[in-house]
Amino acid sequence: MKTMKKKEMVYLRRRPRSNGTEALYLDICRDGKRVNEYLRLYLVPEKTRADKARNRETLKLAEAMRAKRVVELQSRDFGVEAKVSGEVRFMDLMRRIVDRKEGTTKASWKNCMAHVLRYERNEELTFAEITPRWVRGFRDYLDRQAKAWDIDGRKRKVSPKPLSEGTKALMFQKFCSVFNVAMREGIIQVNPTLGMERFKEPESEREFLTLEELRVLRRTPAPSEALARAFFFSCLTGLRWSDIVKLRWSEVREFNGVTRIVFTQQKTRNLEYLDLNSQAVELLGERKRGDEEVFKGLGPLQSARISVTAWVRSAGIDKHITFHCARHTFAVMMLSLGVDIYTLSKLLGHKSIETTQIYAKILDKNKKAAVELIPRIL
Repeated sequence: MKTMKKKEMVYLRRRPRSNGTEALYLDICRDGKRVNEYLRLYLVPEKTRADKARNRETLKLAEAMRAKRVVELQSRDFGVEAKVSGEVRFMDLMRRIVDRKEGTTKASWKNCMAHVLRYERNEELTFAEITPRWVRGFRDYLDRQAKAWDIDGRKRKVSPKPLSEGTKALMFQKFCSVFNVAMREGIIQVNPTLGMERFKEPESEREFLTLEELRVLRRTPAPSEALARAFFFSCLTGLRWSDIVKLRWSEVREFNGVTRIVFTQQKTRNLEYLDLNSQAVELLGERKRGDEEVFKGLGPLQSARISVTAWVRSAGIDKHITFHCARHTFAVMMLSLGVDIYTLSKLLGHKSIETTQIYAKILDKNKKAAVELIPRIL
């Protein structure tokens, strides 16, 4: 007679407490025995919307912990020790990811890593020791404690201030992506960030220059000839600083009588083909050797940001314009000239058209046409 193997069962349970809250625990049935594991997570009486939202997040954390426990127990049954996670330190993987990055992206990742080290001093912490509660703790640290300009020993004239909502969103996104890499590499079997509430990234205002402002800026002496060429080239092509600064002459090619650049986009790592108009071609200057930079002498990005802002101010344009605003200028100009959103998305190299639609809000001709329909009443 065959004996049936008992199923592994892990249930998420609640137990009322004297203070009105409910304690969450795991009810584990294994080999005919029942064991309770308390999670130290509690549900509060739902008197407000905030209470309901808090309980939803708590339940998501508890469910992630239950799923992790199931995987651990099943691994033992099949003779598989889920020890790979125990042998990999979180900071080792994060440093490996940072080392693969370049430019401003690398700087942003370093900032994130600095905040992680401010939150968790133990650099020996392994993935096996990380729980959803620890992940939640880092999120709370970013939300309530983390300060800008307060993650290194450099002396600055500005006082540390709380992180902006956009920075919180960016830092937590990078932090969570470390676990995504760990999942892909088989380091962990359950992602502790699963169901974790992300920060809502605010929709920032995208400053840009009008055609008339571009003409005024063209007549205004620039900080350097190289910076002026690069800035206007970005206005005419939508290229980011990271792609312009690394552009080589070997990437500038002729195809059917049209000059185009064939390059790997720094941010997305996608291969792009971008045709240039005659004005952009003029800004390239005289062709050099294939391994030479097209725009030599640009210097660091931070310096370019400061120089462009001062240049725009000297032209009498009362806008906060940085180098990246040249990309915004290109996008808005294309839409105003009638280019459809799909084509613009391809020109900008966006992975998702939703990213491009942000520019459509800046220049929504339908809204303008609609309000113009109102007859004169005053």
